[in-house]
Amino acid sequence: MILRIWHGWTLPENADTYEALLKTEIFPAILAKQVRGFRRIELLRRPVGDEVEFVTLMSFDSIEAVRAFAGEDHEAAYVPAKARQVLARFDARSQHYELRETRAADDERASLASAGDA
Repeated sequence: MILRIWHGWTLPENADTYEALLKTEIFPAILAKQVRGFRRIELLRRPVGDEVEFVTLMSFDSIEAVRAFAGEDHEAAYVPAKARQVLARFDARSQHYELRETRAADDERASLASAGDA
C-alpha cells in the first residue's frame, strides 16, 4: 500500500469554501477517474496560527497505481484551478510512503475500555 500525502493552507475565511470544494467537486472528480488500484482519499484539517492547514491522504495499491492517477511525474501535486484560487499556499510536490504496518485496537479490549468509562 502506498500513501500519497499532500498539504495545502488557506486563510481562515477561505477554509470552509475550500473544504466544500474538496467534498463536492475535487474528491468526486478523483473518484470518477476510477483509477485501478486507488483505494480511498481522506481529508484532515486543523487551524495553525493565522492559517488553516489541510492534508489529503490518498491510498493506492502500488506506485504504478499512483502513476496511473498522477502521471509519470507522480510527485507533482494535483491542484485544480478552482482550488488554487482559495489556497494561500500549497505543496507543489506530494510525498509517497510505503505503508509498512497497520494495527487496530482489539475490539474486545476496546469494548471493555468503553464499558469501564461509563
